[in-house]
Amino acid sequence: MLDDVDRRILRQFQAAPEMSVAELAERCSLTTASCWRRLEKLESSGAILGHEAVVDWQALGFGVEVSLRITLDKTQSSAFDDFLAKARDVPEVLEVQTFLGRVDVRLLVIARDMGHYQDVYRSQILSLPHIADIEALMHIARLKSDEVLPI
Repeated sequence: MLDDVDRRILRQFQAAPEMSVAELAERCSLTTASCWRRLEKLESSGAILGHEAVVDWQALGFGVEVSLRITLDKTQSSAFDDFLAKARDVPEVLEVQTFLGRVDVRLLVIARDMGHYQDVYRSQILSLPHIADIEALMHIARLKSDEVLPI
């Protein structure tokens, strides 16, 4: 369980993960050693999964984002495993989610432009195993993108 100090650390850490432990400790009214120990505990418990750089793929020339909702042919017992293993290998697939319901899988696909997307779709996506149906949703605008938890 998290106590108030852990929650304070996580709030500050989410707001500015690039700050040093000393600065984080100061913002949380802790000693640097105490803050470091608590960060280590939060990481070892799995509350903090890691630190990552967030790259703006649009700034790198990837202007097309498509969400593909896929229904699999589940008549074969290995349909999910086969599909997921192959989908992970497509470089333009940034995210793979599985669901219970009519849609089995959602793929987030990026491409430089529509021509590149068409090539990825035809040569890599359509060759994935056990696809029964695909619905493509073309991304228009990102109105909120936030992974900060309300701690």
